[in-house]
Amino acid sequence: MKVIVIGAGVMGLTLATELDNRGVLVEIYERGCSVGDKACSWLAGGMLAPWCERENAPLAVQQYGKKSYQWWRNYLQKEGDLYANGTLVIAQSRDRQELLRFSRRTENFEWLDGEALRDLEPDLADRFSRSLYFADEGHLNPRTSLQFLVERLQKKGVAIHFNSMVDPKSFSQDIVVDCRGIKSKEDWNGIRGVRGEMLIIKTEEVTFQRPIRLLHPRFPLYLVPRKEGQFMVGATMIESEKRHSVTVRSMLELLGSAYAIHPAFAEAEIVETGCDVRPAFPDNLPRIKQEKNIWSINGLYRHGFLLAPIMAEKAANAILDQNYKLEQLYEYSCK
Repeated sequence: MKVIVIGAGVMGLTLATELDNRGVLVEIYERGCSVGDKACSWLAGGMLAPWCERENAPLAVQQYGKKSYQWWRNYLQKEGDLYANGTLVIAQSRDRQELLRFSRRTENFEWLDGEALRDLEPDLADRFSRSLYFADEGHLNPRTSLQFLVERLQKKGVAIHFNSMVDPKSFSQDIVVDCRGIKSKEDWNGIRGVRGEMLIIKTEEVTFQRPIRLLHPRFPLYLVPRKEGQFMVGATMIESEKRHSVTVRSMLELLGSAYAIHPAFAEAEIVETGCDVRPAFPDNLPRIKQEKNIWSINGLYRHGFLLAPIMAEKAANAILDQNYKLEQLYEYSCK
């Protein structure tokens, strides 16, 4: 059996990895000229936070996300930029109700007072009196993780054709899996684009060991530490498919929220800005479908790295086992 995977974002690469592990001959086609080029996966935060995401997501995201987190740990714990340091959720005093609301909608956390928060993240000392700590969560660097998967696949003999725009229907003799995301919108009913914007800033004045989520009634923010003093700041969720540069409003909101976490970010260097459009269905859960020899996976919304491995596993099961029921994908979707 040979499977053609179209799209080398996080969905395409995790699926190719899963199929290759099962002895399937895999070939990948990617329209970008290199890993991450023209892929919204490159701009992701990389938070593996199934319990935090439950705050505004169906139970499926939490249940699938826990399994996907373990998938990433199996691959990246020793060789990649994966950190199992948990997640901190904070709010300014005037937004204390947001913290209470978040706690009511989530689970598997502990409340921290100011002293416990200082012990966990010294640079937040005396800044927030209460916080939520999700110790079982983690984060990864999306860019090095994508590169790791590409290099691993290439070492195992998987051909990856960059700078190749292909039509899924042009492969009539092989099984094809379309992982192009929003680019295949015309092949789906009900899919929409959700615009996300992010910044990467750099400072040597602040050090965090884990993602920080700052709650706010209008523009909540997350800040994810990376190497060499860099932090990814994100991300907006705008119901729009426009791909123009980051707007002034979004820039002000993101930078203002970073400053609210720590005033030293006022002097940080802005290294990069970026935006892209994430595909989503009305319930914000992903889908898999089959039409003849063409399979498609889409709608990962803001949960690409959190859900891609479990979607890859289920898609591989369905492709290799004709008796596998795709309905299993939605066992938690109505809860």
